[in-house]
Amino acid sequence: MEQFILPTLGGLLIGIASVLLLATLGRVAGISGIVWGAIAAPDRHWRWLFLIGLVAGTALMHITTGIAIPAEHTDAPLLLITLAGVLVGLGTRIGNGCTSGHGICGLGRLSVRSLVATSVFMATGVITVAVVRHLFGSIV
Repeated sequence: MEQFILPTLGGLLIGIASVLLLATLGRVAGISGIVWGAIAAPDRHWRWLFLIGLVAGTALMHITTGIAIPAEHTDAPLLLITLAGVLVGLGTRIGNGCTSGHGICGLGRLSVRSLVATSVFMATGVITVAVVRHLFGSIV
């Protein structure tokens, strides 16, 4: 049962954090925008606190429950993981928003642009996994 409760609780906490950020600061909880702004924007303070909270929350969950973090569940080579991260970062810049910004916050605001973006990146992800697994087998 724990396998259903913890992800549900995590989803609720993400939703609450997104609503609170929008209600208090008028900002969308798009992680790539928050990361970029932590480096380049004048309002860095809240961005760094948000990012520290993401890392601290993950660490706290791991420490208190003993549940492994996602990186511990992969045999994928580090180079492949790095390449995937770079491609995601590039996609967020080209798409003018990230999966969390469009998928969580944009859909919650009933944004048509976010519905289109979320549909495209979900379909692209499914196709990419199918093609990569077909070409390279189960190494990824």
